[in-house]
Amino acid sequence: MWKWLHPYAKTERTYHLCQRLLPWFCWLGLAVILFATVWGLAFAPTDYQQSEAYRIIYVHVPSAVLSKSLYSAMALAAFIGLVWQVKTSFMAMIALAPIGAMVTFVSLVTGAAWGKPMWGTWWEWDARLTSQLILFFLFLGVISLYKAFEDKQQAGKAAGVMAIVGVINLPIIHYSVEWWNTLHQGATIMKLGKPSMPPEMLWPLLLSILGWALVSAAIFLLRMQNEILQRDLKRPWVVALANKNSALSEGK
Repeated sequence: MWKWLHPYAKTERTYHLCQRLLPWFCWLGLAVILFATVWGLAFAPTDYQQSEAYRIIYVHVPSAVLSKSLYSAMALAAFIGLVWQVKTSFMAMIALAPIGAMVTFVSLVTGAAWGKPMWGTWWEWDARLTSQLILFFLFLGVISLYKAFEDKQQAGKAAGVMAIVGVINLPIIHYSVEWWNTLHQGATIMKLGKPSMPPEMLWPLLLSILGWALVSAAIFLLRMQNEILQRDLKRPWVVALANKNSALSEGK
């Protein structure tokens, strides 16, 4: 089942794959985000209940969706690293963690900015907001635990266990508005049945989520390359790559 994964256990091959994919994810993601943001902020109709304030969803919802997706990806990478002992999986895990922390922080800040005019308060310790804050601390915990070890293989294992244990928080975030009485509104697009948004509002939102995902992937590819170079700094292929880039720079 995992035969396709084995070639990418080699850091050199993973590095060159990241290098090939990076421009595509970067430029496509930026184009999609720009298009979706302009569409959502300037051309989507005004909401009859929340007026213009609702437009923050084109930042808040993508960041909230991506925060859970990035944590899932980080935990999956940790699981692969622990079970199949794939070194590059731990690199992927730690490359994803700061991106997830940043996106989760954006979701918390934009959520507070949206909550003030809608609820009359910047923050409320309800189930959705609290579990999202816990997700932010989980990302920071994985990063801190990884940095605490000199041996990066042991660091990856310790942080990987924490990442996997933290997965229990994801269904709590998702179902919190159904399990408890919270200020946060229920699911709008990620629910069974027809989304409760008109298409002219929904499509720019879906494109925003796609754009955020593509840009997050681009940042991950860049961080993954940096992580590989740091870990394999003295390997022959890295030395050869550095000499090649140096020769190209001098040629210019």
